[in-house]
Amino acid sequence: MSKIVITDYFSAPGSPETRILGNLVGVEATEETEVLIVWHDIIDEDYIKDMPHLKGVQRYGVGFDNLDIDYLKSRGIVCCNNPDYGVDEVSDTALSMILNFTRGTTSYNERAKCLYNTWQENVIPTVRRHSEMTLGIIGAGRIGGSLIQKAKALKFNIVFYDKYQPSGIEKLHGVQRMESLEDLLSASDIVSVHIPSNDETRGMINKEFIECMKDDSILVNTARGDLIESLDVLYDGLKSKKISKIALDVLPEEPPITSPLINDWRSSLGWIRDRLIINPHTAYYSVEAIEEMRVKAATNALRILKGRTPLNIV
Repeated sequence: MSKIVITDYFSAPGSPETRILGNLVGVEATEETEVLIVWHDIIDEDYIKDMPHLKGVQRYGVGFDNLDIDYLKSRGIVCCNNPDYGVDEVSDTALSMILNFTRGTTSYNERAKCLYNTWQENVIPTVRRHSEMTLGIIGAGRIGGSLIQKAKALKFNIVFYDKYQPSGIEKLHGVQRMESLEDLLSASDIVSVHIPSNDETRGMINKEFIECMKDDSILVNTARGDLIESLDVLYDGLKSKKISKIALDVLPEEPPITSPLINDWRSSLGWIRDRLIINPHTAYYSVEAIEEMRVKAATNALRILKGRTPLNIV
């Protein structure tokens, strides 16, 4: 009977887990289980009621909405997440979405398919130089900070808002810190969101948020889907042309439910075709990131099992 159990997603312990944990790891939870490694399963009182020796729960990913933190803490069970894998993957995805819009790469590809008698002169008249555009980053933690450094190399004018980062972090990054979210939104040609989901931020991207944005600006969200109050808010922002373009890696509900925005996007209607990009929550992924995620989760699970202070306690 395994002391450490993988609850879901990985159907059997793979090479990273078995390499680190050997016969300590399995996929069948019993009353002898001491540590769980979790993907999306809901870990609550009902799930662990027959695990009297459980010491800890380790998330494979960053978020921990699927863990009943209050109940687990009441049982003295430590909960940990995995916040520092895939940082480059997510920031690279955000940057690639930004560049696709600012340079018109896929838009030009679609236009070129219909060109026979003219060619080079078929430019998108709204394309601008990056040094003349302001990129506003909401959240300057691991991923937001990574995006700051990458976007600086492309000469964007960068501002950020993050009331939880310590004073002086703006000097480390060499960019301007905004004193309020409203100031950032009104100043930015592009807004990229990199904050966690919690009671304070959930539903933050709402009608008021969009009304504060600069006209014809771009919105990118690779953070959490429930930061968006509703897809109708985004639909209205695009339809009114308050927002020029939107790129999303995350949605309030996944897979997306039927809505005007999703219906028009799936149908590739002309008004939305070049203005909305949706990825299926894959910004975190690369072969290397998944290996890193599994190694770090297994290593931290072993720390919990051995009674050593684990990393990234939530």
